Amino acid sequence: MTGAMLALVKERPERGATLTKVNIPSIGEDEVLVKIDYASICGTDVHIYVWNEWAQNRIKTPHIMGHEFAGHVAETGRSVRGFKEGDFVSSETHIYCGHCYQCHTGHSEVCQNLQILGVDRAGAFAEYIAVPERVLWKNDQSIPAAWASIQEPMGNALDTVNSEPVAGKTVLVTGAGPIGVLAVGIAKAFGATQLFVTDLSDYRLDLAKSMGADFVLNPSRDDIEGVVREQTHGIGVDVVLEMSGSEKAMHQGLKALTPGGRMSMLGLPERPVTIDLTNEVIFKEIRIYGITGRKIFSTWQTVSRLLASRIVDPSPAITHQLKFEDWQTGMDAMVAGTCGKVVLQIAGR
Repeated sequence: MTGAMLALVKERPERGATLTKVNIPSIGEDEVLVKIDYASICGTDVHIYVWNEWAQNRIKTPHIMGHEFAGHVAETGRSVRGFKEGDFVSSETHIYCGHCYQCHTGHSEVCQNLQILGVDRAGAFAEYIAVPERVLWKNDQSIPAAWASIQEPMGNALDTVNSEPVAGKTVLVTGAGPIGVLAVGIAKAFGATQLFVTDLSDYRLDLAKSMGADFVLNPSRDDIEGVVREQTHGIGVDVVLEMSGSEKAMHQGLKALTPGGRMSMLGLPERPVTIDLTNEVIFKEIRIYGITGRKIFSTWQTVSRLLASRIVDPSPAITHQLKFEDWQTGMDAMVAGTCGKVVLQIAGR
């Protein structure tokens, strides 16, 4: 397919982005061209938009942003066998090589030769995207397209929640950003008995409440450890899901965590943090998991079933559904933290 398409492009190494016309990408023999219906804005896209230190060291301009999407197959390469024109699809965004040690031992999400869609290659804030067949996911037709576009970040939330089983456990989520809010619904679905959520934004705490949180706490005015211990009969929580990237929140979580508990960490600190390993981790016999990406594709299978069955309804977490042309409104809300998940309607607008 040839011609022009609309795309949101990081044109220059500075704050901002431009909605402009570019060429429709060509595809290789093992690639699929997808016409995008919906794409959602991620924190990574915000980093690229504001042009923080990470983006400056990673992104080469001009660059098409975005990596979370749902759409339909428009064209397939000559060696593609698993997909056909019209299939309803999304994509794993960690593009793995398939031949390194990690790929051979079941950890392709941390492939040594990893490329990330929308970071290392052209992304999904566009009318069309080219992706390798090996990372394409065929969606359940019963899942609304807007929901299907958030399966990638929902997979992050799922793997953070399920590093170990949460059934019958008490859980503290530190950070009620979009993924933290999705984690609340997932933890509830998997049997968590009490869910505590902390954030500095009352707006986002309200979103967490709507997704099933039992207690929402603002560190600027609430005694996190005190409330947790009061509500857990002095025990503390069994599980902490760290979604904020805040050093202060990490310490609050570790203090609220019962000895023998576990912390799963997805939030990304902007700089190195200091943790008292002796007293906060070792003497408490804490298990800490670092989470990145999703298990390919077992996590996708679970997320798809949760959405198709409506066991998890992400609607409260999706606060904005905007036309592609209104992307700036969504990006501004993400920068300000006055939103949950922001979804852009690319096709049919």
